[in-house]
Amino acid sequence: MVMHPLWEDTYWLILLQLYLKKPVGVKALYSRALVDVGMELHIPPTFLYQQMFHIRRLDTPSMKMLWETYATHPKRLAKEVGKLRTMCGFGQPDAFYEGVDIHETFESDFRPVSVSCPLTPTMLIMILDLYFRLTPITMVDETPEVVELSRLMGIDVQHVVAAMEAFQLCDPYLARPQQPHELLEPCRRVWNRYGNGNPEELSSMAAQLSAYFKE
Repeated sequence: MVMHPLWEDTYWLILLQLYLKKPVGVKALYSRALVDVGMELHIPPTFLYQQMFHIRRLDTPSMKMLWETYATHPKRLAKEVGKLRTMCGFGQPDAFYEGVDIHETFESDFRPVSVSCPLTPTMLIMILDLYFRLTPITMVDETPEVVELSRLMGIDVQHVVAAMEAFQLCDPYLARPQQPHELLEPCRRVWNRYGNGNPEELSSMAAQLSAYFKE
């Protein structure tokens, strides 16, 4: 596996602490805890997820030593992780990662599309998945599936409906006349990523992302 340029061996401590968090084990790819660590380290959750399997397998002498030193000593582990997080510049790309090219594609997926809207690209991916399982007439706030998704994501149902209205403007099969919509551009970007591809890929991604909202 190709190492991420921002990975440091000291980050094993953070992953071990996360691994030992109940329920003990490898956390879901898009669990909120794993995503939060990824945002903190500026390392994609996909890479951290793969790293967690090394913790599970104990496949190197250094990993075995890590377990022997910290796995049964949670206070010692918490102290070391706390110390790591107080390091000057930790988690701050302008200082700690100066001179290193940082791509924030995955990070922007978990940030609001604007200061006036709580929707994130991640939420739009999940809304698009539901969009393809509804008809335009059912894309309203009374539809149970729409209500259920809004509750899962912790947002007002009207935001889900608004996103679906924007997706209708992106849908070539509907051929809706173009008109201004505050969510048109972020929805178009998500549509370009998933709307014209394999629906199974979108469905799989939405299912994985649901773990983020269930914690």
